[in-house]
Amino acid sequence: MTDIKYLEGRRQKKNKYSPSSPSSPSSPSSPSSPSSPQYSLMPSQLWPYITPGIPDELFENLPGIPLSQRELRLLLISQLRLQPNSVLWDIGAGTGTIPVEVGLLCPQGRVIAVERDEEVANLIKRNCDRFELKNVEVIEGSAPECLEKIKLAPQRVCIEGGKAIQAILQAVWRYLPPSGRVVATAANLESLYAISQSFSQLRAINIEVVQSAVNRLETRGFSQTFVAADPIFILSGEKLD
Repeated sequence: MTDIKYLEGRRQKKNKYSPSSPSSPSSPSSPSSPSSPQYSLMPSQLWPYITPGIPDELFENLPGIPLSQRELRLLLISQLRLQPNSVLWDIGAGTGTIPVEVGLLCPQGRVIAVERDEEVANLIKRNCDRFELKNVEVIEGSAPECLEKIKLAPQRVCIEGGKAIQAILQAVWRYLPPSGRVVATAANLESLYAISQSFSQLRAINIEVVQSAVNRLETRGFSQTFVAADPIFILSGEKLD
């Protein structure tokens, strides 16, 4: 008698997630199902996830135009310390990978992508359209001169390179509120020194510096090998209250 009750209990546990069960992972009402109503609420069908890290190949790109690789992009986004309704200025937006990622992460926020080249600015717009984003605005112009055109003041600023990095930092600082945050990238020693010097002059607080070291597995001929991504420095600092 005891053995029969035991086996019945085992069968009930095994059938806990049967196809007809509302809590079954494979049930149409399950949140993990692509046909779930939750998926229809996602901003983009091309990337229907709440996590960042969009594969590089999903973006349209142009020869010679910088594209922040996925792993470096994740490091940069983590330093921004975004909030759901953050206003981000991305200066030197390039292909538009950061505006797209942040636009998806913060659907209640706003992203202002600044790019001086008309063709590249149009590329950013096309990438935003690919991911069905409505909260990204593209400003065509050279920073820092074009920053006065922007109507929304930023809480976060991302500066992806640029020869006039010190002038851009000085200009951006005037628009930032207290505790506003700037994240800037440097691909060479000169840019690293210029950003560090500017943070010192501006009396930035909570300064952090991270250098990336990323290797990707790639197929080369008949073998697979690890290929290093170009290292960059990511510097971040906040405006004193």
